[in-house]
Amino acid sequence: MERFQVVGATVADGTGRDPADITVPVEDGLIARPGASGERFDADGLTMTPGLIDAHVHLGLSSPIEPQFAFRLSAAELAADIFATAGAALDAGFTTVRDTGGIDGGVVTTIAKGKVRGPRVLSCGPVQCQTGGHGYYGAEWEPTELWSSHHIPGLCALSMQSGNANELRGNVREAFRRGASFLKLCVTGGVVSGHDQLTDTQFTREEIAVAVQEAAARGTYVTVHAHNNEGIRNAVEAGVRCVEHGTDIDEPTAALMAARDVALVPTFAVVEQLLRDTAATGLNESIRERVLGVRERMAEALAVAKNAGLRIGLGSDLIGPAQNHRGEELALRAALETPMDALVAATKTNAEILGLSGEVGVIAPGSQADFVLWNGNPLENPQLFSDPANAIVVVKAGRVVKDLR
Repeated sequence: MERFQVVGATVADGTGRDPADITVPVEDGLIARPGASGERFDADGLTMTPGLIDAHVHLGLSSPIEPQFAFRLSAAELAADIFATAGAALDAGFTTVRDTGGIDGGVVTTIAKGKVRGPRVLSCGPVQCQTGGHGYYGAEWEPTELWSSHHIPGLCALSMQSGNANELRGNVREAFRRGASFLKLCVTGGVVSGHDQLTDTQFTREEIAVAVQEAAARGTYVTVHAHNNEGIRNAVEAGVRCVEHGTDIDEPTAALMAARDVALVPTFAVVEQLLRDTAATGLNESIRERVLGVRERMAEALAVAKNAGLRIGLGSDLIGPAQNHRGEELALRAALETPMDALVAATKTNAEILGLSGEVGVIAPGSQADFVLWNGNPLENPQLFSDPANAIVVVKAGRVVKDLR
């Protein structure tokens, strides 16, 4: 259908306004102005939201992680898992995702061409990490220069290693050559790491500034994986535009982020995933010990960030094969804030962070016709977001890509 009208739904438009019973016309892939004609699309009793946006995904980590990096899985199986995860994201109501490390440009273009089902994908390509830092999963005996042999051109490439500013400059230029639309750097240790601690800082301020300079030259930005305050402050002072995780953000750091208009994307669902079943991700059970306490600290950091007035997006950070319940991130955030706060974070605010404001994230004339029709009202029962079966209809750019009516 190129032209139709959705009638009968209660519409939560992503702006934070109260839901309203309105007709939503669609024409040529866009939300049309009120009064436009078209075939009737019956949505009686359903709740409409904008297509959800996940600002922190890892499509390239859709297989058991340790077997993947131990070369025990074929490229065919890795590809099958990546595209299955992309389709599952769409079925869960996510029409746009920002991949923060793991895929190569071929995945983005294959989905964009419609050859496989999936959301709109923005990608940083491989993550930029310092030699041996977070994002490196090679064996301790493996020489650093062999790490790039873990990449499968056009499919998956988790990270690139840089030992100094000049190497980082070369690597980010290579990432852009491969199709990256923004950059991600790891500036602290991580939860899912083999060679560092959460308290470690990685890359110097001067090194981070090199990536910021290269991104600015292409009209884009740098986001950073960061848990501790020293790493976050280094990155913010170097000019990055976004912080992922932000587990230990304190009031002075939040104030610095607010002064520089740096956004935050917390990631709660991956913490729940790892606490529930670490082995299911294909990681060693020892990782579980690193997760303990992160959920509580991230919740405290979220409250500090809200008090500071930061723009706060939403990301799941799910890894491994079990990425079918991506919407759990909204339910977890709703419990810490309100269901409407979670929805706005996953739509309008995430669109702003991704540089897609006005294009996606809201139901308004001229925006992409990306929306979800939910069975029930997830603003009254946010657990509905967690189960893809509740996303009865999913529309991406005016095309019905799922319909369980």
